[in-house]
Parts: sequence; structure tokens; C-alpha cells
Amino acid sequence: MGDAELVEGLPIIASGVTVVRGATRVLDGVDLTIAPRSRTFILGANGAGKSTLLRVLHGLVPADAGSVRWGRATTRPCGQAMVFQRPVLLRRSAAANVAHALALAGVRGGEVRRRVDDALARVGLAAIADRPARVLSGGEQQRLALARASALAPQVLFLDEPTASLDPPATRAVEGIVEAIHAQGTTIVMTTHSLGQARRLADSVIFLDAGRVTECTDATRFFESPCSPEGRTFLEGERL
Repeated sequence: MGDAELVEGLPIIASGVTVVRGATRVLDGVDLTIAPRSRTFILGANGAGKSTLLRVLHGLVPADAGSVRWGRATTRPCGQAMVFQRPVLLRRSAAANVAHALALAGVRGGEVRRRVDDALARVGLAAIADRPARVLSGGEQQRLALARASALAPQVLFLDEPTASLDPPATRAVEGIVEAIHAQGTTIVMTTHSLGQARRLADSVIFLDAGRVTECTDATRFFESPCSPEGRTFLEGERL
């Protein structure tokens, strides 16, 4: 692993990560590695701990035990962004939402306008840049959230069920944008309930069962021949 990748906060390495809520171990001794420039999908049943794991890897939720390292760092690096299932948008125009994120990141002057225009064009929202973000459709709001994240040129993009409430055309649009962001060199870490989506997009799969990682493997290998009984049961349920 080259020093440049370590300095930039990759790989992400979780060691013995445990998160406790009341009497429940939401995550229980999780060990995993997120490789640079990969597309890693976190799968599992409802309540398996997928969203919590994503937030721990992003540094939003602290572990009660264990540790997360981002390259050499033990604190979250700046070069990350996250898109949630329900986008959190400001009461401003689509363009102003992107501009605000850039300003918080320290981008100034004409560079802000250039990045806003590029990001909105990338997701097909250039024509409605001045429209209030909160009146956009669900698919448009999610594309705006992706524009806002991609404008920051993150090393790692975390996505939590970004297409869960979208119809098929909007889902395909979001998937295409995620693929384009990945093609620019961004590492993707994403949760999804859609096994079809994971089959289409994932390079590797982390499978969670009751807060424990039972599979951390190549996506093709997982879908063709999962090695854990939990993974096999999960995929058999898809085929019923």
C-alpha cells in the first residue's frame, strides 16, 4: 500500500468495532477493510446494523469498543462525503445547496460557481439550478444530494440506501451517477436492500447478520457461493 493512499485516508480498517444501544449490540466485534477505489456494498436484513456500520466507517458514530483507522489517521479525514436515504436539504435553491457545502469546505471565489455548475450538469439538474430544493421530486432531490457530495471531490463517498424510496427510472439515474463518481476515482461504500442493485454495482460485499460480519468477500463469489450459512439463507430468501 502506497504512502499516498494512506495519507488520503485509505484503506479504512475497522478492528473489533462494537456499538451498544441499551441491551443490544448493534455491531459486535466487526473487523473489515475498505480498499481504495472499490465499490463495497453492505448487505443484511433489516436491523442487521448496516446503517450504523456505515456511520461508524464515516466517523459519524463512535464505536463503544474497537477502532477505525482511515489510512494512518484515527480521526475522520476531510476527504469524505455522505448521502442519506432522505436528503437533508437547505431551504435554498438547488445551486445554493451545493454552494453552501463548498463554502463549508473552504472553497472560495469563482471556483465555487464553476464547481456548482459542473456538479449540477453532471446529475442533469443544470436547468433547474435556481429552483427551491425542497420542491424538487424525490429523484431530483437525491440527484441534488449526489451533486452536492460530488462537488467536494471526495476520496470516499458513503451512501445509505440512496434509492430506497425511488421509482425504477430515478433509481437507474442515481446508479448511473454513482458509477460516474466511482469512475473518477472515488471509493464507494453503500448500503442497500436491493440485491439486484448490489449485483449490478458492487465489487465487494460485506454481509451483516445481527451486528456481526459473516462475509467480507468479492461480490461475484458472494452471490454465486456464499461461505456462511447466514449468507446462504439470505440469498435463498431472495429466490423464494
